[in-house]
Amino acid sequence: MAVKKIRTKDKHIVSLAALVSGPGNILYQKEDLIAYDCDGFTIHKHLPKAVVFPKNTEEVAAVVKYCSMNNLPFLARGAGTGLSGGAIPINDEVIISLVKMKKLISVDLENRRAVVEPGFVNLKLTNSIADKGYYYAPDPSSQYCCTIGGNVAENAGGAHCLKYGVTTNHILGLQVVLPNGDITEIGNNGIPDTPGYDLLGLLTGSEGTLGIVTKITVRILKNPEAKQTVLAYFDRVEDGSAAVSDIISAGIVPAALEMMDKTAIEGVEAAAFPVGHPKDIETVLLIEVDGISAGIEDQIAQILAVCTKWNVREVKAAQSEAERARWWANRKTGFGAMGAISPDYLVQDGVIPRSKLPEVLEKINAISRDSGLRIANIFHAGDGNLHPLVLFDSRIPGQTELALEAGSACLQVCADAGGTITGEHGVGIEKREEMRFVFTDEEIAAQTDIRAVFNPENLLNAGKLFPSPGRCAEVKKEMKEMKTAGV
Repeated sequence: MAVKKIRTKDKHIVSLAALVSGPGNILYQKEDLIAYDCDGFTIHKHLPKAVVFPKNTEEVAAVVKYCSMNNLPFLARGAGTGLSGGAIPINDEVIISLVKMKKLISVDLENRRAVVEPGFVNLKLTNSIADKGYYYAPDPSSQYCCTIGGNVAENAGGAHCLKYGVTTNHILGLQVVLPNGDITEIGNNGIPDTPGYDLLGLLTGSEGTLGIVTKITVRILKNPEAKQTVLAYFDRVEDGSAAVSDIISAGIVPAALEMMDKTAIEGVEAAAFPVGHPKDIETVLLIEVDGISAGIEDQIAQILAVCTKWNVREVKAAQSEAERARWWANRKTGFGAMGAISPDYLVQDGVIPRSKLPEVLEKINAISRDSGLRIANIFHAGDGNLHPLVLFDSRIPGQTELALEAGSACLQVCADAGGTITGEHGVGIEKREEMRFVFTDEEIAAQTDIRAVFNPENLLNAGKLFPSPGRCAEVKKEMKEMKTAGV
């Protein structure tokens, strides 16, 4: 077998190859780079300068130090499942792919923690410890392929974050390569009330703009004694939304409380895991409770009573683990399922107070009517994390731009309702300008000042997360005028 050789005179490519153990761990030719021109946000595409595949923290640090010393922009990438463009190389970056750093380093059941490399796949952690009665709680829909390093960057959530929280609630320690190539350890590995700044909280969700995570200590949980899942069908979205609020008001904290509207149901039923949802139903709730066995049946009875109060057409509990698994497979393929009913789709990610669900969904429906584009709604109803999916056809001139405008309008509705523009997908390049919906220029400047402490040369993942300075007041004024004019 012929040994792969570097076939370029670019001195940086040659040097980077040497830092990652040779030509087999670097890509630099156009045909190889195309696979890295975007992440899950496919509307914008840019080729990187190169992609390197380090195998350990020391190689990551060496690449970062080289890029820093030679003024080369760079960014980290996991599985590329991010939905906001956070891993798109918009500045001709060197991509540092962490997929070869995929070890489960250790498991400490006594202290309920595990240590993984950033390329370790989310679901593999639960699968690795399931036989011992433990699991890892954060469960994004892409958990079968997304990496824990990427989850840290985006502060990923998932269906069960209503009860168990998002990624930041399960991170105990990080090893990080700073933008100058220094290696540092952050966190207390679970020791409570350690004095000092919450750097773990700062790094988790910073979207790869402050450092590159190379080792992660996570919290693992004991499997609950019992678990039960309920499906409830409603003829009106308003009734389903009211049931969501009443379930929480009754003092029940479900492990998950998911909702899909009619368009979303059409998609999931046309895709890989249909379960027989009625074709004429307006909305479905998927509700899961877990905990001590003795209390589960009482909670299920309360949930059934609430659903009945709100004119449920049908409500049923899963009769087996296999049936429960089918219901969840149907829900978790929701985003990808839109490909069965639309050539293209744009996923949004806003958060609202639960009590505002009916009015916000009506406004999103109005955006759909006005734009002429279908919008499917799949979301974590229990904690108000909405995912409007704008369906469009990029082959039709102007539809991509129209979809982006509709998506932005959905986020404006969320902000106006007292919510925010992202719950788990991040800002990336997709929502940079929408940051002005929730932050003033002064607040944005304060955040970029923090970034400058870690990343003073702004070589690491530049152009992500924050809008260009200024125009905040002008943008808000324009929006207010448009609203007054009924636009």
